[in-house]
Amino acid sequence: MIHIKTQILDRFSAMKLNEKVEIVAKKCILVPYEPCHVEKYHKWMEDEEIRRLTGSERLTIEEEYEMQRSWREDEDKLTFIVLSKENELDETSRMLGDVNLFISKSTSSEDESEEVTEGEVEIMIAEASGRGKGIGEEAVSLIISWAYKLADQNVINLLISPFQNLSICVFRARITDDNTPSLSLFEKKLGFNRMKHSSAFKEYTLELPQERLISHFSTFLDQNSQICEYKITK
Repeated sequence: MIHIKTQILDRFSAMKLNEKVEIVAKKCILVPYEPCHVEKYHKWMEDEEIRRLTGSERLTIEEEYEMQRSWREDEDKLTFIVLSKENELDETSRMLGDVNLFISKSTSSEDESEEVTEGEVEIMIAEASGRGKGIGEEAVSLIISWAYKLADQNVINLLISPFQNLSICVFRARITDDNTPSLSLFEKKLGFNRMKHSSAFKEYTLELPQERLISHFSTFLDQNSQICEYKITK
């Protein structure tokens, strides 16, 4: 399972921030998680290995629809469905996976007395056809850059008073120690540094250096994508 942490929000529905947002990039398209996506998402989660890697429980289709509805209203979660760019296919057929951002409070890795706001990212490319093409790398880069841009523009902090005094933006990743492809993605391609290992959770914690965040991810969204108004096409 993969996680990332970033300054973002608390008492404002995260999902509502992207409910009309479509991000069109070079290799993939990110769209909000809608009811029309649930059936295929449920089929993905029937796979035991996918559930293990994402730390997910098996749900009924009814529970999956309820989960999608709850994510829509959650104050601490932001979800995009990852689509391929094969325009001749309908939207459901183009679904490759999802990328998520969960929000909570934590402490700085350098000073535990310093409070920061975290976003925990999970990336899943469930379709084999979407793997090994740089799509996961692009999807993670887009959500980091999009969240960074929102925070940098004070879009979020102006709305959420409890976080107005938090100035540090920290991105981290937690990856299970047997998930070699994800470790390679975050270390070799995204530039994260391995910080520690938890034997209890059997996972590594990685952190994105601030200089890498500023030099690469602060401009990635503007240089590599176009933001449009999302319209459900099914």
